[in-house]
Amino acid sequence: MDARLPAHVEVSGLIRAVEGAGGFGMVLQKGERDAGIILVLTTHSGKNTRLWERMPQLDGSRTFTCTREQDYEKQREFDEYIARRRQSDPDCWVVELDIENAERFVATVAD
Repeated sequence: MDARLPAHVEVSGLIRAVEGAGGFGMVLQKGERDAGIILVLTTHSGKNTRLWERMPQLDGSRTFTCTREQDYEKQREFDEYIARRRQSDPDCWVVELDIENAERFVATVAD
């Protein structure tokens, strides 16, 4: 039996945790309810925007890793990358979290 939580439960829990701490969370794209991958955009008041994706680790686990940081002089490249990810996997979830030190919430999401 797969011990992984359904994607919609993970997303809901992540948003609730951020909002409970005074931040804001929003689903930008709904993915496959149970098994969709989750892409997390973290920001604080529109600054320091990062993209987090689950990546395989050497021990076999899959943890969220920051794969992109937005360069404000090259903002279009960041947006285009996310658009390509969304097109390549229409079943993925895209979630935005706006709170200070948002990576602490991403780190708590289970594999």
